[in-house]
Amino acid sequence: MRHFLLSVVIILLAGCVQTPQGEVAARQIGLPQDLPPMKAFARSAVTNPIRPNSQIAGDFLDLSFQLESGRTLPVLSRFEGPVTIAVTGNIPAALHGDLTRLLARLRNEAGIDISQTNQSGASITLAVIPKSQLQSVVPDAACFVVPNVSSWSEYRRMRNQPATDWTRLTTRTRMAIFLPGGVSPQEMRDCLHEEIAQALGPVNDLYRLNNSVFNDDNFHTILTGFDMLILRTYYAPELASGMTKSDVAARLPAILARLNPGGGAGQPALTQPTPQSWKTAIESALGARGTATSRRQAASRAVGLARAHGWYDTRLALSLFAQGRLYLGVDSAVALASFREAEAVYRTLPGSALQAANMNLQLAAHALSGGRAEDAVNIVNTHIGAVMSAENAALLSTLLMIKSEALTILGRATEAQLVRLDSLGWARYGFGSEAEVNARMGEIAAIARRGRG
Repeated sequence: MRHFLLSVVIILLAGCVQTPQGEVAARQIGLPQDLPPMKAFARSAVTNPIRPNSQIAGDFLDLSFQLESGRTLPVLSRFEGPVTIAVTGNIPAALHGDLTRLLARLRNEAGIDISQTNQSGASITLAVIPKSQLQSVVPDAACFVVPNVSSWSEYRRMRNQPATDWTRLTTRTRMAIFLPGGVSPQEMRDCLHEEIAQALGPVNDLYRLNNSVFNDDNFHTILTGFDMLILRTYYAPELASGMTKSDVAARLPAILARLNPGGGAGQPALTQPTPQSWKTAIESALGARGTATSRRQAASRAVGLARAHGWYDTRLALSLFAQGRLYLGVDSAVALASFREAEAVYRTLPGSALQAANMNLQLAAHALSGGRAEDAVNIVNTHIGAVMSAENAALLSTLLMIKSEALTILGRATEAQLVRLDSLGWARYGFGSEAEVNARMGEIAAIARRGRG
């Protein structure tokens, strides 16, 4: 299930400045009457997992034998044989290309025999339904997957019955993935990656993973090299549906040595589970419920718990990021210090370049708002490569908008215009509607005006 913790929402440090509506509207006059064509990512970079096989084996067991709710799964379940996937509902044009690319990656990188079909009885059905309809049933979910159903009506009829209980599953034969209609192409694609991965493999998420979609922090939005290795392991011939955790654990070292020879050897590493107290705090901080004050308090609790446990990993950094977000417009000094410390933590963790880029978005906006245009350009340039590799168009377009405004301040008007047009093409994929694109451009322009004094 993909949650709304971070999704594609990007909040800017300098965005706490109160900007009159007239200022935003005035800035929009400078936008092209017709936005440039939507850009899309053509090819995904193949990345290698960076964790040793002993850790990956432990991750595999924690991902595969527990649900996000904490309930235990007694046996491994997977599809046995070729997997087919069908799409129903009001299908946006961009979905076809993104699905084709994802299925090709799953065949090539995860070794799964999977293909699209127009026939009935598909293994996995992607059902595009109105967003309001989806959230009327599961309010906190951007999208989700359910076993043993193939349609929304079937899900509504069988909801909370034994057939849709993951803990009773021994072999997967039918899955339905429910995607929201009327969202940006990127939000749709992000759901595709996470929910198809969960329909095929693990249905748990681990906050300790830094280079994976199997993490509720939602920084990574497309399947990584680590994720593909997890799925390839899931469908290794040495494993089968119905195996217990001990059965799988005994086979994992040899499987991973074969699939990932550079990862070394060793038995599955035992990792202390993340305490529920921290999970509750971070989910309260990043969720939509509660008052602003209670959410700030939850973020501070998460930071305190992370420090008390001696974590210097993704959990501390995420806690600091949540704290920074929630202090925007309240105490900019606390927000800035939180983002800077989070960025420092992520920078020390291999495979966390995308998370560091998210922190530096805030720092680039702060530099722009303070009139340090050259600093803003340098920050953006440092992180563009990581964001392109991660295929995050919403983040990429926002960084480019900041760079364009900074170049304008520096008097490099021609270059600024080219960067602005580039940012708009990515924004159409990342944010969707022209109204959303224009709103984001207006926000960045207001930050730049503050920097000009």
